Amino acid sequence: MFHMGWFVGMGFGVYGWNQRWSGNSARDVANPKLFIDIATSLERAGFDYMMLEDSSVIPDVYQGSREHALKNGTMRLDPMPLVPLLAAHTRHLGIVATAATTFYPPYLAARLMVTLDHLTEGRVGVNLVTASPHAAAQNYGFEKHVEHDKRYVMADEWIRCVKALWDTWEPGAVVMDEVTGVFADHTKVHTADFQGEYYSSRGPLNSMPGPQGHPVICQAGGSPAGRNFGAAHADTIIASLAENPGVENLKEYHQDMKARLVAHGRKPDDAKVLFLIHPILGDSMEEARAKQKAMQEATAANIEGLLAGMSYYSGLDFSQFELDAPLPDLSGLHNGHQSLVDDFVKRAEGKTLREALQARSQTVGSIELVGTPDSVASQMGELADEIDGDGYLVRIPPTRKALTEVCDGLAPVLRKRGMIRSGYSYDTFKENLLEF
Repeated sequence: MFHMGWFVGMGFGVYGWNQRWSGNSARDVANPKLFIDIATSLERAGFDYMMLEDSSVIPDVYQGSREHALKNGTMRLDPMPLVPLLAAHTRHLGIVATAATTFYPPYLAARLMVTLDHLTEGRVGVNLVTASPHAAAQNYGFEKHVEHDKRYVMADEWIRCVKALWDTWEPGAVVMDEVTGVFADHTKVHTADFQGEYYSSRGPLNSMPGPQGHPVICQAGGSPAGRNFGAAHADTIIASLAENPGVENLKEYHQDMKARLVAHGRKPDDAKVLFLIHPILGDSMEEARAKQKAMQEATAANIEGLLAGMSYYSGLDFSQFELDAPLPDLSGLHNGHQSLVDDFVKRAEGKTLREALQARSQTVGSIELVGTPDSVASQMGELADEIDGDGYLVRIPPTRKALTEVCDGLAPVLRKRGMIRSGYSYDTFKENLLEF
């Protein structure tokens, strides 16, 4: 049995703006009803969680302009206020919102997540990112963003500070004795007195611990620094191998992360590694292959979109490079999503930039999953057995059509075969996540 989640890639944002199957876009934008539909559909399907990505910037690296991003609806609202609303419409689904460690003061983050843990009755998680664009850092008063590996050093200290604040209330501190009139035992509430190189906080929190104690921590990091950070602190890890797909690479990543967990004094099962996938489903293999071909052709033809995407991930304006010439040496020039860009550069060897971008457009997810719900379910089961995997994180723009295909087409087949949960055994997100 494996876990399932959904990676909501634009967070509380816009999906399929003005495109086929995007619904009534003008009414869905900034409207929580679409996200409530996502949450209730995923819970009905037996998913463990939905993860809301986030960013603090309108991309403007490509051509040095915000035009492409704004034309295509690249905007996001803060996902944190959405969390309790989604929880109010569900009973078991875990809800993960993204926070950038570089921009959230530890005390603010610790108190916010405890509050959300109470409001969701123990079903909140936080996806920790370090952010990458210089423009995002400038929105928070920095001249430019911190160097990639240093960001993870800072993030490690940040989460240790947050955990120290969560632990300022000891077990049994909350008494709530109406006879004696004692709400909390003052001897079990203490300061954190955390003092690091980058962060410090006195504490204690003025918020009592939530149902999970420590909310679920989610993390996605492909670089060595990111992998170490996830292994040290995460309860669930997002594994994105779209730039380096294939069974052997998935197996290597999974084994590497489990070894890193042990190296950090944890058990291999203390963090669930979920691989990003993009299943392409049809009523027949022919229909699914036709959908795949149409998707790949449309993506490959959108050279501007591919250039804009790589510009955002790298922090380099890809419009400056000659499309029909080899990609120049980018060593030491990018400070963004390091593992993604490095893998793209490796795959671009011997190709022109146009060829490399079009080759990239042919890959969606960590492994190819194309076919009927039955055949895709078989592939997922075989892969999970081969790599001893923990599960999958669907990354498809969440139109209602896509939700129906996965939640009412693929998920029932997985459930019938005993591959995913048929119910939730526990009240809290963390307990269900660590159940198997």
